[in-house]
Amino acid sequence: MHTSIATVSLSGSLTEKLTAAARAGFDGVEIFENDLLASPLSPEEIRARCADLGLRIDLYQPMRDIEAVPQEVFASNLRRARHKFDLMRRLGADTVLVCSSVSPLALDDDGLAAQQLVQLSEMAAEFDIRVAYEALAWGRYVNTYDHAWRIVEAAGHPALGICLDSFHILARGSDPRVVAEIPGEKIFFLQLADAPLPAMDVLQWSRHHRCFPGQGGFDVAGLVRLVLAAGYRGPLSLEVFNDVHRQADAGSTAVDAHRSLLLLQEAVGTAELPPPVVPTGVAFAELLTADAEPVAAVLAALGFTRTARHRGKPVDLWEHGEARILVNTAADRREGTRLAAIGLASADPAAAARRAQALHAPVLPRRRAPEDALLDAVAAPDGTELFLLAAEEPQLHAWRDDFADLQDTPESACGTRVDHLALTQPWHHFDEATLFHRGVLGLDAQESVDLADPYGLRRSRAVANADGSVRIALTVGAAPADETVHAAHIALATDDVVAAARSFRAAGGRLLRVPGNYYDDLAARFTFAEGELEAYRELGILYDRDAGGTFRHCYTETVGRVFFELVQRDPGHHGYGAANAPVRLAAQHAGRLLR
Repeated sequence: MHTSIATVSLSGSLTEKLTAAARAGFDGVEIFENDLLASPLSPEEIRARCADLGLRIDLYQPMRDIEAVPQEVFASNLRRARHKFDLMRRLGADTVLVCSSVSPLALDDDGLAAQQLVQLSEMAAEFDIRVAYEALAWGRYVNTYDHAWRIVEAAGHPALGICLDSFHILARGSDPRVVAEIPGEKIFFLQLADAPLPAMDVLQWSRHHRCFPGQGGFDVAGLVRLVLAAGYRGPLSLEVFNDVHRQADAGSTAVDAHRSLLLLQEAVGTAELPPPVVPTGVAFAELLTADAEPVAAVLAALGFTRTARHRGKPVDLWEHGEARILVNTAADRREGTRLAAIGLASADPAAAARRAQALHAPVLPRRRAPEDALLDAVAAPDGTELFLLAAEEPQLHAWRDDFADLQDTPESACGTRVDHLALTQPWHHFDEATLFHRGVLGLDAQESVDLADPYGLRRSRAVANADGSVRIALTVGAAPADETVHAAHIALATDDVVAAARSFRAAGGRLLRVPGNYYDDLAARFTFAEGELEAYRELGILYDRDAGGTFRHCYTETVGRVFFELVQRDPGHHGYGAANAPVRLAAQHAGRLLR
């Protein structure tokens, strides 16, 4: 279907917004009036710019506080409208959005509203313009789409139709099934936005917290199915008011926006994409560093052994049980140590790469020697490289042939493997990252949770496959730029976290020190076996329990922007220790370590 985006959804000047929309693959735009007013380009120049970019101007908006007002006010409104219609003709836009009135002068009179909208539509028709009437969720008297439709139906003018907006419909809890009663040809425009489900004033919610479809809690796809079934054949257009988008790079936001519409069209059956290939496991994690010594010390204390070295690159392979860590020393010293790449096992890497490309995640170029394994890699929104590896032997470990063995791989006494990976997202990529991992990789997303950091609230949302063999926690926060806290981490599963923690300390490793007050509180909340709580206190082990079982975990010191977590998880527990996050974050800020 034809895709469109409102310029208010992107940051920058109007020219920057138009360029970003075109490069992301949109077919058209809604020109928001404020963007036009602030532009140095004339309407004719904007029209030409859109034509050069291959963009159609699908809508001009908004025209506010027009209808159901005293006659002297309406006469002034018509003068204003005539000027706008003339401007639209110069711009090349043929549909105008008229919002239901929020004016204190508005009257609760549907008959008057219909009569004045007819007069407005008569004038619009002189300019070959259509009027799309939209019910704002906070409209003074008209605030539901079915009410707006009753007025449009009563007016009965061919140049007057309705604009349906998923936010205004779903935010008020209106029954979307009434859409089936609206003739498709009278649905002049469809605007789409998702949103989280907080308890706040609907106007504040709308102006600051909308997001792209698939990033919030609304059933946008269900609404779109109903609108299409009613016969609507116009654009699928995004109108998203969001504080983050207004500050972020317009190019990446436009790509995220278009990806959301592609996934929405896939969900409603109007577009066919390569099907998702859900990863089946974590083959490796790659750390990039200029100084391998501190990383090597932590890995050795965790029980890892350096087993191989890449034949042509400064990359060492460290192994412990089923967990594999690559340490790449080709980094700029100023970058510190960071988690740079993840190897994901896939039933069909080529198909996974095709889906990634279709959803604007192009396969990354890779410097490789002729004898190196050919691996597909795509970039996540935060820049993490995701390598796609065949899930079955011998292809699963084909990349291992690029390494020369240093010694035999050791056996792990504790069955160590990667339990999950935690990636700290740039502040403007959180929703995009969730949609990327869901849409491109086919992972399921848990509910977003808030984590109390001593210096600001953080948000976290985990994505995982069905059996939990791939778990990725995505986190963003407003805390200061403290690398000790704003770091990615690798959580290693163990059968006995107490034994693993003691072994780590005995080998010279340092664990995060947890305040005694935390354990006093645990003693009040839970019953433990004799000596159990004392062991947790000694080793800085945190504890969580729910209906699915228990979760025991502790944290190592941070090296650069990476730290490790030791995890003992009951099979039925699907959390990540969110209840303990405030304690962990405070301890990391303070730099408290067990000696």
